[in-house]
Amino acid sequence: MDKPFAITLDVGSSRANKTGSWRTERAVYTNRMPPCNDACPAGEDIQGWLYEGEEGGAGYEHAWRRIMEDNPFPAIMGRVCYHPCETACNRGHLDEAVGINSVERFIGDEAIRQGWTVAVTAPPSGRHVLVVGAGPSGLAAAYHLALLGHAVTIKEAGPMAGGMMRFGIPRYRLARDVLDAEVQRILDLGVVLELDAKVTDLDALRSEYDAVFLAVGAQLGKRAYVPAGSAAHVLDAVDMLRDLETGEKPLLGRRVAVYGGGNTAMDAARTAKRLGAAEAVVVYRRTKDRMPAHESEIAEAEDEGVLFTWLTTITQVDAGRLVVERMELDGAGVPQPTGELDELEADSLILALGQETDLSLLEGVPDLVVQDGVVAVGPDMMTGCAGVFAGGDMVPFERSVTVAVGHGKRAAHHIDDWLSGTAPEPVVRPALATFDTLNTWYYSDAPRAHRPVLDRARRESTFDEVVLGHDESTALLEARRCLSCGNCFGCDNCYGVCPDNAVLKLGDPKAYLIDLDYCKGCGICVAECPSGAIQMVPEEI
Repeated sequence: MDKPFAITLDVGSSRANKTGSWRTERAVYTNRMPPCNDACPAGEDIQGWLYEGEEGGAGYEHAWRRIMEDNPFPAIMGRVCYHPCETACNRGHLDEAVGINSVERFIGDEAIRQGWTVAVTAPPSGRHVLVVGAGPSGLAAAYHLALLGHAVTIKEAGPMAGGMMRFGIPRYRLARDVLDAEVQRILDLGVVLELDAKVTDLDALRSEYDAVFLAVGAQLGKRAYVPAGSAAHVLDAVDMLRDLETGEKPLLGRRVAVYGGGNTAMDAARTAKRLGAAEAVVVYRRTKDRMPAHESEIAEAEDEGVLFTWLTTITQVDAGRLVVERMELDGAGVPQPTGELDELEADSLILALGQETDLSLLEGVPDLVVQDGVVAVGPDMMTGCAGVFAGGDMVPFERSVTVAVGHGKRAAHHIDDWLSGTAPEPVVRPALATFDTLNTWYYSDAPRAHRPVLDRARRESTFDEVVLGHDESTALLEARRCLSCGNCFGCDNCYGVCPDNAVLKLGDPKAYLIDLDYCKGCGICVAECPSGAIQMVPEEI
């Protein structure tokens, strides 16, 4: 029986003749940048840990350890990250993006259930680093510094660690046992945490340490002048959420108004409903499409019965009522007053107009540059003062838990370089794996599994977590929806389609070699690679 041409080894076949001499281009295995990795502010190798997680069983721990190389908070991040990785995911062009965030949560929760730990393997450096602030950025920096062999002390002004993860994100979004477990894992590395230890004079303190990382969160509500009568009940959203976490339940009344349009405003309104308010209304001076709050936050607030009043500003607060003015957008989209006044019944008003960082501890520190309420840093996260680094809410970047965690990791590695006098290695970023580089017809249909949510009755009466996690089978299926954009996943397509048997398998599932004696540069392997992990390059003459 004749063999197919592709595997014919008889005399006169392609294998007998070294067809590589015909070649003007050669196929080269390459690694492109997956769009999910590219979009992750924490710098996670998302595609890498999804690949590990697809195996199930022991693969979950391998995936967790891959995440922990970059981010010590997978269970937290699987709850509070706004997953820009999913916005960038190429699978979204086919059906829906891979539920990366939900898989990360499953893996993080599995680690807590199984009691997985990390250990310091680097030898002690003999250096001592001070971290100011036990929020996401400070804790992440402490974690990476500890793994690099440095002694770390965190000074936290508050009574508990977590920063805005604890005092700004309500329990219905982040269960406190999850937060406590992932914080404790960092402390178990030998990191020293000093609570109720507010730093007031950094310049006097920094000489006691070899380096300093500043990670003071934005925990001060922005002040705005709203005329109010003597009987008006006005609260700050940041203070209200912090007091609630420390056990002080605010008295809000039956009708609550929240002034602002960010995520804190959504949290304040949803919290008010859980504290017994029959009505919570968000007053915002722009339109819904211009709200800075994330779409998921707005949608969940609406689902819980929170009301919204658009194009409205508050001009006066009195007992039991607000005087509001209607706004209209000008040609540039800027709201302008119309002079049309109305009244809105409200027993209390919660101000959620943004947050600021207390920078008073920086007074006297030489060469620091503070502009618009934030500290200027270089690409290495170091301030103008040698040995003093900063990240998170203190620096001019987007404010989110994920960004803060990324800052902590970057700063830790730059601090390590600075302490050792080593120049950081240049980072070469590979080309992005765009959708047009994929061969998507090889992938089967696989609808996305969305996470279940708590029923509305319990959402309005308890602080139980609203968004629930996947079970193991669903998380596994979701991980397997990954297209492995730009990187080989060992499918053997190239090996099977090569007409000259020039592709050799090296044993490892993702290791192949092209025998250039026989590769004639036809490009079939490139055309048939599902993930776009092979490219044609001109032959050197």
